[in-house]
Amino acid sequence: MTLLDRITLFSPADLAACMFLILCWLGIGWRIENAKPEYPSVSGLMAEFRHAWMIQMVQREPRIFDAQLISNLRQGSAFFASASMIAIGGGLALIGNTDQLAGVAQDLSLESAPAFVWDVKILMVLLLLSNAFLKYVWAHRLFGYCFVLMAAVPNTDADAQAYPRASQAADLSITAARSFNRAMRSTYFALAAVAWLIGSWALIAATLVTFAVLYRREFASQSRSILQRVPANTTPPTPDATAGADRGNTQM
Repeated sequence: MTLLDRITLFSPADLAACMFLILCWLGIGWRIENAKPEYPSVSGLMAEFRHAWMIQMVQREPRIFDAQLISNLRQGSAFFASASMIAIGGGLALIGNTDQLAGVAQDLSLESAPAFVWDVKILMVLLLLSNAFLKYVWAHRLFGYCFVLMAAVPNTDADAQAYPRASQAADLSITAARSFNRAMRSTYFALAAVAWLIGSWALIAATLVTFAVLYRREFASQSRSILQRVPANTTPPTPDATAGADRGNTQM
């Protein structure tokens, strides 16, 4: 059987639903990461707070809180990477042994299809999960790089390298968070792709729900309103202002 013959095993609705899933997955990611400055996403707002965090870290002593927070972020990405590996292993176990899965899916969709069709549907889920796994791993590594740069930030803001180093650490943290968010979106759409086992219309419906949930969380959620209530202050304090604050504390 040629590749063209295998493609004809899928209905036009199946092909359209698959393309719709991919477009929504890529489209929502582009929309979130390229939001308008006057209407930022939650991810964009959090990027500003990550810069503000590193600025505050310069004058924080000791920095146990900052180290613990980065450690928690690394643990989170490691946990999701492990969960993705387990899910990928389960999906690989299903490929080539789809008889029972086909029976269940046929009961739900009242359709019959060759084993190759079920293998491709599972493969779509695995591709999304594999993309998520790779990005979780990369996020974990980037958080580690951020950890190193945070340790390289001088302990005093009087050092000329303090705020530039803090800005470097913030940029690495933002890059790691971007990779982690992409992995999360890939995981969400992998769950939506499972609906393809029921049928093409189920996949379209699951994709729309996933797209709507992600859009709401990034652009219309209560958490977004809270983040905008008091904007992040990403401007490093001037030496004069810092000295004035120190004199005020001394007088008190």
